[in-house]
Amino acid sequence: MAPSGRGRVAVDIGGTFTDLVLLENGRIAATAKTPTTNDDPSRAVAAGVVRLLGGRAPEAVAEIVHGTTLVSNALIERKGARSGLVTTAGFRDVLGIAREQRYDLYDLSLEMPTPLIRRRQRWEVTERVLADGTVDRALDPDEVRRIARRMRRERVESVAICLLHAYRYADHERRVGELLAEELPDVPVSLSSDVAPELGEFVRTSTVVANAYVRPILDRYLRTLERRLKQLGIDAPLYIMLSTGGLAAVDTARRYPVRLCESGPAAGVLSAAFWAGRAKRRDVLAFDMGGTTAKACIVEDGMPLVARETEVARVYRFAKGSGLPLRAPAIDLIEIGAGGGSIAHVGPFGTPKVGPESAAGEPGPVCYGRGGTQPTVTDADLVLGYLNPDYFLGGEMELDLEGARRAIGALGTELGLGLEETAAGIHRVVNENMASAARMHAIERGRDLERFTFVATGGAGPVHAWGVACALGMRSLIFPPIAGVASAFGMLTAPCSFDFVRSSPAVLGAVDWRGVRSMLAKMTREGLALLRAAGIGQDEAKVALSADVRHRGQGDSVTVQLGAALSAKPAAHVEEAFERTYTGLYGRRPPGVEPEVLTWRVRTAGPPPRIRTGDGRAAGRRTVRAAARRAIYSPERDGLVDAAVIDRNALAPGATVTGPAVVEEPESTVVIGVGGRGTVDATGSLVVSVGG
Repeated sequence: MAPSGRGRVAVDIGGTFTDLVLLENGRIAATAKTPTTNDDPSRAVAAGVVRLLGGRAPEAVAEIVHGTTLVSNALIERKGARSGLVTTAGFRDVLGIAREQRYDLYDLSLEMPTPLIRRRQRWEVTERVLADGTVDRALDPDEVRRIARRMRRERVESVAICLLHAYRYADHERRVGELLAEELPDVPVSLSSDVAPELGEFVRTSTVVANAYVRPILDRYLRTLERRLKQLGIDAPLYIMLSTGGLAAVDTARRYPVRLCESGPAAGVLSAAFWAGRAKRRDVLAFDMGGTTAKACIVEDGMPLVARETEVARVYRFAKGSGLPLRAPAIDLIEIGAGGGSIAHVGPFGTPKVGPESAAGEPGPVCYGRGGTQPTVTDADLVLGYLNPDYFLGGEMELDLEGARRAIGALGTELGLGLEETAAGIHRVVNENMASAARMHAIERGRDLERFTFVATGGAGPVHAWGVACALGMRSLIFPPIAGVASAFGMLTAPCSFDFVRSSPAVLGAVDWRGVRSMLAKMTREGLALLRAAGIGQDEAKVALSADVRHRGQGDSVTVQLGAALSAKPAAHVEEAFERTYTGLYGRRPPGVEPEVLTWRVRTAGPPPRIRTGDGRAAGRRTVRAAARRAIYSPERDGLVDAAVIDRNALAPGATVTGPAVVEEPESTVVIGVGGRGTVDATGSLVVSVGG
């Protein structure tokens, strides 16, 4: 990775805007936003980089870090490659059978996600490996070659291989991959033992199929992006943000695109954790709201919670279990609501309802003046006075206030409400929905949000943060600088890292510790080698071990952290970690049931980049005078109130702001309600207390 003192560029492609940040000498030097070009996102990246550099020489860029929604969008929109699956005889229909679970027990017309690969493009081979890894039936190479010829006739563009118990014995998968590479040299092959070497046939199959489905798409995009950057004269290394919040080289991203599904939102969490850490807050709820969605994540002791499994392409947006499961580690994000472009309409009970449909970036909200006709959350925020029609994106984009009024007014006529009541209803519904989802997210993880600090990022996050935090009973909020491009900035705080996983199920008393130590050592060596290739020495690298453990007979497991290495008494080490984690979540353990270790995990990571914050202005307590005033809607007063309008660039460390107030900066707008009091800390974050 590039030294911290040289120019580093981060690019985050969102559904509405592509955000960019430039660091020079470890400080934020420039930011930029440009509309996302959905037909070819690399065009927006190239245009944004030119704008970001602002006349600087291309040689000033030493490194580019990139996050994209391309992978998740391809899965949601079913725009991936024509793929094929090779699996063990008798397991052709695993994708269709799935888990046989109903995410809604009372929906008689329940809709499940359609498999990414049609049945006619799934082929079986007559091999068999037993659960302990022994071979029951050998692989027939001639059968694989016949399948390859059928794949050629079907014009298959990418292949997934998932054989039974391949996480224990991968030789058959590797041999199938070698044979297919000989017969179909231009077709990429993904092995489940490489992509997701964990037990669980359906989720392992689902994961490797998704990887194969998007692999050619991402490969083409990255090649196009690299070509465009070279045309600009930029020959800097390109790193890709992973869903875990780490960075990886382009070659790793090409092989494992499924690990990129939550790359942009993950970076937003890193940004929230970074700024909260500078404000000496270690336990936070990271809240990111952009033009398309709003997401949240719990950060505890400075580290985001990480989930072993994610889900994409849900049939019903907020219904867990209605999507495609991916066994790929990711920051534990939850989509908790709508974005600024989400469309408001009349619900089934004659009340305002928001989403899930979105106007996205094109045509966008009515106030964008790009042809949108349906009222959105952004239109409501504009009508309520939260947004300045003359200062959106720093004045580069003028908002159509009258158009927003007409759209909201038309909805109000259907609802039988006035203009202000309708806009306030939309704003309130969005906030309450997001608060309810965040509250449930915390309860499911055994956390009480009232002891956490609320950190708001995203273009729309600071507008809605006050209402959501108040609904959650949270008393402290942090509004970081450049919150509107927080995901891009978060990428610049991320270390280079790699995650490895191997399933080796055994009850704790029967674990082959010699074999486990050998397996962990091999994964560690692989991770350190990848870090060395990225320019990170072994003395700078950190290693973290963890394991998935459950009580024998339970259906699911919990991940326990084991530190940098197993102790001299590994069984006791794992037992103590499991006791601490399990009782922390559930209060007590069932008596007389032995723990069972399912999966071992290794994470290798380099040091986080050094970033300098603050603008050098001396801190001092002073109250900032309003640059202007305007009427905004106050939920506390249930009507319009006179609010101070403050230029965030005028806020030096130590400055105080009292609500009601609107603090404007080019990328986002902070709304502070009645009773709020904010102080700018040494790093430039606005720390606000609810109720003074």
